[in-house]
This record gives sequence, structure tokens and C-alpha cells, in this order.
Amino acid sequence: MKPKGKSKNKSYKPILPGTKHWPVVQLNKRRKEFIERTVEETLKRVTEENPGTQELREELETTLHREKLRIKQNPWRVDPPDEYKFWENVKNDLLELAGKPESRTEEEEILRRIIRRYAQEIAGNFKKSRYKLAREIIKFGFARLLNATRVKRFGAFFRNQYTLRDKIQITGKAKQLRKLAKIGTVVMVPTHFSNLDSVLIGWVIHVLGLPAFIYGAGLNLFNIKIFAYFMNSLGAYKVDRRKKNFIYLETLKMYSNLALQEGAHSLFFPGGTRSRSGQIESHLKLGLLSTAMEAQRNTFMKHPDNSGKKIFIVPVTINYNFVLEAPALIHEHLKRLGGGKYYLENDEYSTSYKMLKFMLKFFTKGSDISVSIGKGMDLLGNYVDNQGRSIDQHGRFIDTRDYFTHQGEINIDPQREDEYTRRLSKIIVKEFHRINRVFASHLVAFTAFEIWKKKYHKLDLYDVLRLPEEDLIIEYNEFKECFGRLREEVYKLKKKKMVNIAPHLKNDIDEVIKLGISNVGMYHTKRPLLFNKKGDIITHDMKTLYYYHNRTDGYGLEEYI
Repeated sequence: MKPKGKSKNKSYKPILPGTKHWPVVQLNKRRKEFIERTVEETLKRVTEENPGTQELREELETTLHREKLRIKQNPWRVDPPDEYKFWENVKNDLLELAGKPESRTEEEEILRRIIRRYAQEIAGNFKKSRYKLAREIIKFGFARLLNATRVKRFGAFFRNQYTLRDKIQITGKAKQLRKLAKIGTVVMVPTHFSNLDSVLIGWVIHVLGLPAFIYGAGLNLFNIKIFAYFMNSLGAYKVDRRKKNFIYLETLKMYSNLALQEGAHSLFFPGGTRSRSGQIESHLKLGLLSTAMEAQRNTFMKHPDNSGKKIFIVPVTINYNFVLEAPALIHEHLKRLGGGKYYLENDEYSTSYKMLKFMLKFFTKGSDISVSIGKGMDLLGNYVDNQGRSIDQHGRFIDTRDYFTHQGEINIDPQREDEYTRRLSKIIVKEFHRINRVFASHLVAFTAFEIWKKKYHKLDLYDVLRLPEEDLIIEYNEFKECFGRLREEVYKLKKKKMVNIAPHLKNDIDEVIKLGISNVGMYHTKRPLLFNKKGDIITHDMKTLYYYHNRTDGYGLEEYI
């Protein structure tokens, strides 16, 4: 038994002596200058893509049209109060240009105003004092919630017997991550399931003794005041996924590109948004990944003596027993997948009160979280050693610079880099599955759903999801037999290094099943899996069960039901 007050996870010293040396702090000191550099580099990129004056006017008109639609159809509280006025001014300026000869100077000035507005919105505003305060609030508040629920006596709220490290298990290549962060620029790429992910990863970065990372957080989260405070304090820059126009996307990518060239460690959620289905991401967004590719090439070009920092990709998987947003997310996924076959219900958690209520429930339940850190890779998906040297599939050391070289010179080749980015995204997906940690809750959900799916094999997915609860009962012994077979297959996958498992999965099978069923979706009012009075397995929410089932999808386990 673990001694009282001891943490399961090792305590790490900071890799840098003080916060003033953090790349994100240095970047924020030059915030205005950095924003202007982002503006000018984006302006250059957009004008190169629109060489003709008429082309540029059309690009501006398209942006205006899309932005006015966004304001009308999908406004958010976080939008600036002068949003409508700004775009009305752009509209009037473009109308004035319509009758003038093509000069381009005025078009470029309108473009510059738009880019500057985007860059100022995107840019983070990291402050050391707020970072430290946010970090201490997280440590203090969550730790006391843990003590209050685990000790269950008066005064436990104010004690330090248990810490977040007792609840959040950090596994994998933490030591290598620390070493790589000392010698290069790290891009951490986690799976994304919950709005809690950003705060959780920020805490993990602190525990590992790493300097603060910058990361893109959905602008919608800034509608929630408590999240806005923490994300502003922890290094977030804003990403507005409503904005699909070329000018905004180029501004966002340039901000990320230049920050990486400045050595700012970064965090991308490469899936782009939370997984709606509950599955590990299988198709990644290439936009921000491509900025890392371009930043690495630019760094090599600026430092022909090989003194520039190397960029390292570090995959991370986050494992929860339950996700607050699961019912809303799976509703949205099924609606997208089935079109008219499915009706979307509204189940959003969009206020500070609701998020605080969830955190209280989450941290007072006996449910663990696991953060699995994968091996570091270069931009081509090759593993690197602790010195940051790239190793090919034959075990040979290779120079990443060679991948960006043509006829002895590093050159710009967008088509080549696009191919590299696609290759990297596929390798990251494989790494996600390899370092994923199977919990008992994941496996019981998979087992139950697949048993019902096979029993009603003539029905399509939507018909299975609509089955009445009285038809959804699995005798315990049948469930136990199927679960045992699947667990054995998971063990085999573990031996092949194709997946990882939580230690509790090796316990007595009845104990594991009981643990899994008690943990899966424990917060939800309608439980996705539970025992009836006879001890058999039932569900009160087949759709949410499907969400949790999907976490273990992609390993071929359904063949053993």
C-alpha cells in the first residue's frame, strides 16, 4: 500500500532556472513587434497567392461576405463589440474601390487592416504572474476536492494528504520529453476528447518541469469566463473555427509558424476539435502541422551552420473514464453521420457554473485519468533519441535537413512539404493507437455494445441505437466470457506494442468488470452501463454507450465477440 502523502508520480525539477528564460515569456515581451511581424508576413503570403489586383479584390469580397454571414448566423458573446462596425467599414471601402482604376495600394491597406485585426485576436497574452496564480489555483482547488472525497472527514478539505498526482497518472516518455525541450522546440500533439484537456495538459506540462507551452484554444471556450481566465493565463492563443476564409487561416498559420521559429514550445490538437464519436482521431487537420514543417525548413535556411533548433513532435493520449460532453458530442456525430436519420438534441455545457459543477463532480469521483506520452519524433515521423538525433526504420542516424534539400541546397517546395505533412499525420495516428491506454471502462463498454450489435446484426446502427431498454439485457456469465476473450486479445496487442493498458485491467476479472461498469459514464444522469437487480448487464443510454465503446474501436477486437 502506498504510504500516506506520497505521490505515485515522480516530481520533476524545472528544466530552466527561471520563468524569464521561458520562450513564451520572451515572445510576450515582444508581443506588439511579433504581431506586426505576423501581419507583414501574412500580407506577403496572401498577396503572393493573389498577384492580380482583381484577384485580391475578389479575395477581400469573399472574406467580407463570409464574415457578415458569420456575424448574422452564428454570433458569440466573446465577439468584440465593434465587429459589425468593422466589417461595415470594410464593405464601404470596397464599394468605393469598385469605381476606381486598379491601384492595388488601397486593396493592400484594407487587407493589412483585416490581417492585423485577426492577428490581435489570435495572439496570446501570457503573463508570468497570472500563470503562477492559475497554476496554484488548480493545484490548491483540485487537491482539496480529492482530499474531501477520499478522506471523508471534517477538515479534510484543508489537508494535503492526496494530490492531483494521485489521480492523474503520467506514463510514457516523460524523461525524453524533458531532454528534447532543453535542446529543441517541442510540438506536443494530444488526442482531444473534453474541454478539460487544455487545463489538464497545462498542469502536466507544469508537473514535468517544462516551461509553459503556447497552444491554440477554441475561441468558443472564451465564452466561459473561468476557462477564459485559465487559458489566457496558461499560454493560449485563440482559434475561431467559424472563420474559414483564406486570410484568417493564413494569419493563424503564420502566427504558429513564427512562434515555432522563435523557439516557443507549442501544443496542437491535431484532430482540430474534440472527438465527436469518442474514437481516437483517425484523420488529422494538416493546417497547424504544416506550420511546424514550414518553421523547420525556415529554421534550417536561416541557420546553414546547423545552429538552429530542431522541432520535435511528441504524441500524447488522454484517457478518461467519462467525458462530461459525451451525450452532446455523440448526438452531433450521429446527426452528421446519418443526416435525416437522426435528430440532434441540445446538451451543451456553456457556462462557468456548469463547468465548475462538472469539475466538482469529476474530482470527487474515484475515477482516474491517464496521460500517456509517446516517443519524440522529427517532422518526418522518425523517432529521435535523447540527444534529438533522428533514427530511420533501419536504426541508422539521419540528418533531417536532407529532407528539405535539393541539389545540395535547402529550398522551398510546397508540394514536397505537403506530402511530408500527410505522412507525419498518418504516423501520429498510429502512435495515438500504440500509446493509448485501455481502461476497464473502455473495454466493458466495447464488450456490451458489440454483443448487442451482433445479437441484432440485421439492424443498422441507428436501429440498434433505438432498441427499447427491455431488449437490452446481457446475462452476466455471457458478458464475463466475452469480456475475458477481449481482455486476452488486448494483452496480445500489448505484447506487440500496439496498445497500452491500465494496471487495474490485470486484476480478477469480476473485480475488473465491476470497476469498469461503475466508472463508465459515471457522471451522466442516464448511465450507459449498469447492473440490474439480478446482476445482469443493462443500459439506460445506448447512444452514450456507443460513444464509450468507440474508444477501443480500431483494434479489430469485434472479431472475438
